[in-house]
Formats: sequence, structure tokens, C-alpha cells
Amino acid sequence: MESKLKAKTVMMDNSDMSFVSRFPGMDSYSLFDSDKYCIFPGFCDVHVHFREPGFSYKETIRSGSAAAAAGGYTAVCTMPNLNPVPDSIENLRMQNDIIGRDATVKVLPYGSITVGQKGEELSDLEGMAPDCIAFSDDGRGVQSEGMMREAMIRAKALGKMIVAHCEVNDLLEGGYIHKGQYAAEHGHRGICSESEYLQVERDLRLAKETGCSYHVCHISAKETVEAIRRAKAEGVDVTCETGPHYLILTDMDLREEGRFKMNPPLRSEEDRQALIEGILDGTIDMIATDHAPHSAEEKAKGLEKSAFGIVGLETCFSLMYTHLVKTGIITLEKLIELLSVNPRKRFGIENGGDFTVWELDHEYKVDPDKFLSMGRATPFEGDTLYGRCVLTVHDGKVVYEV
Repeated sequence: MESKLKAKTVMMDNSDMSFVSRFPGMDSYSLFDSDKYCIFPGFCDVHVHFREPGFSYKETIRSGSAAAAAGGYTAVCTMPNLNPVPDSIENLRMQNDIIGRDATVKVLPYGSITVGQKGEELSDLEGMAPDCIAFSDDGRGVQSEGMMREAMIRAKALGKMIVAHCEVNDLLEGGYIHKGQYAAEHGHRGICSESEYLQVERDLRLAKETGCSYHVCHISAKETVEAIRRAKAEGVDVTCETGPHYLILTDMDLREEGRFKMNPPLRSEEDRQALIEGILDGTIDMIATDHAPHSAEEKAKGLEKSAFGIVGLETCFSLMYTHLVKTGIITLEKLIELLSVNPRKRFGIENGGDFTVWELDHEYKVDPDKFLSMGRATPFEGDTLYGRCVLTVHDGKVVYEV
């Protein structure tokens, strides 16, 4: 490995090694001036949108994986809202061909649950199973209970997980931010929490009935946390994720700008506190960015008319380190479990010796113009954060270095 940083190799059983030595897949690692740098197993994000094929003006496999590496990620799972939707062997192969050509980190695609993500007919789950990480219709909830039950039955037979974006369409009512105080005070149409947690509750019931492995995307509501907590206590095979923005911001932090618009929306302080409690008690298993880049034009139309989605790969660790670790809410070890250990374990993604090196005391202001992602929309623009990625190594190769 060639690097500008001088390193020495230290075996993991050395008694003076930090906690990172206890993580699997790291038999040895390079220690870079331990007073200044900290090394972690490569992060894993199970929820990103790299937009290719079909929307390469927003992001590409090449730019998305570069952004991932810059954020310390060496494995990501890409969502299927593409063109063509990966609902067949042929369509999935198109994406895998691009991944094979352009990806600089491990990129594992989802196959869609339904054809065209339209919710009308199940995709070729059996045909896609060998070449996708799991099945998801992310961006849309599967509205039919019967169809979701059948999807779970078939996914279980294939040894695959159902990964669900939970949203009841009939309850959306044209909303685009949380149906809460800010919406009421500023005349905006809101998205109620029921639209999320009612479908989660339905799916949890189906997962218990079918025995399917089930994972809930980007949870945002306190009722969702409680529903998953109850299901885990009942032995349901369920995990879930939340995003860094839901752990830091609420609807009262909104501004009339597209960079504050995502789906699900930023909810109330009570919801945020419930999510933090879910992190602390293990109800929430992992943090995923839902990295969702759009063009500048698509994000410049205010809260009502901008596209849903923000970018997050290049700021996630720093956000969580600054707001959760430095404030004493969680330990650094817990953060690494949320960003690397837990998602890899649940999704069966081996680390293979990948690692990332961070300068934790480095202070900086978030400047989207410096992102490697083609997306620039972040609600954290201009915020002061701590932690800089200085090196990321995947499959024995330096894929990012300052």
C-alpha cells in the first residue's frame, strides 16, 4: 500500500491497542501516530442512491463511490429507483456491469420488490437473488398487504431480506414536510407520522407470520421505534436504520430551502429523542445516510417543489462524532458498531481487512462545493464539525487519501 502517511504495522493482540482491535476482519492494521489518528474498520452504508443507470446527471457509480470512500465507507448498498428498475436479471445486470467498471468501493445493488416499483406485480426475485444484496422498493411503500406477504414468503425461501420503505400513500395528502408545528405556522402541507408507522406495523405482523428477515429503512417517528422495539421483544427477525439528520434536526430547524427536504421528513423533538433512545437501547441497529443526490436545479425550488433527498456520505461520521460522541450521548465504539459492525453483520457483508483512518480533532466547516458527490444539498452546510477522513483502504488499495 502506497501512502503519504508514514505507518507501522501493529498486530491486533498488542495490549496497548485501542478498542478498534476487537472488530472482526482486522487481523492487523497500520497505526498512524495514535495521538492524532484513529483507525476504524471500513464503514458500511446499506442505503444509498447512486442514480445510475438512468439519472447520471444526479450521481454516477463512479462519483458516488468516490464520495463513499471520502466518508470512510468501503461498502454500500444501492437502492433500485433507477431507469431501468432492477426488476429482472437483465436490468440488474446493466447496473452490475457499471459497478464492475467504475466502482472504487464495494457496491451491492438491491433488486426491486415489484416490477417497475409500481406495486402491481412481483419482480423476478428468484432470478435476481444471486446478484443482489436484498429486495427493496425504496422510494415507495408496497401498498398491497397480499403482495408484501408473497414477497416475504419468496424472499425467505431465497434466504434474502425484505428492506422496506414504509409509507401509506392514502395518508400522504400531498404533504412534503412533517405534519407538525412548523407546517402549521408556515402554511405547509404535512406528512403525518401515521403514514410511516402504520405500514411498519403491518409489515412487522407479516414478518412474524412468514418468518422473513425484515429491515426497515430510515425510521423517523417515535411510534415506529416503539413498534420495532415490541416486535424484537416478540422474536420477530427485524432490524432498522435511521439517518444522521433525524438524530440531530427537527421540523423546527427547517428553512424554506430544498436542502431541508427529505422523505421521511424531519419530525418533532419528541420523535428525535425517541430515536436517540432507540439507538441507546439497541432498537435501532444502524445508521444509514439515505444519500440521495439531485441536481442543483431540482433542489432550488423551496420546500414545496424541490425533490426529496439530501446527500450524506461525506458528512455522516463527522456529524455523529460531533453531535453524539463528543456530547457524551454514545461512545465512539458504539458509533463504529452503528456504522460498520452491525450493518455488515445483518447484511452479511464481510469487511475483508478494509479500514479508514480519521483525524478526530480536525475542525472544519461543511462546504458542499468540496464534496466528491455530484449532489450538494445538505442541511448542514456551514456547520462546524469535528473529524476528517485522511485515508480509506478497500481490498488492499488506497481509494481515498487527503
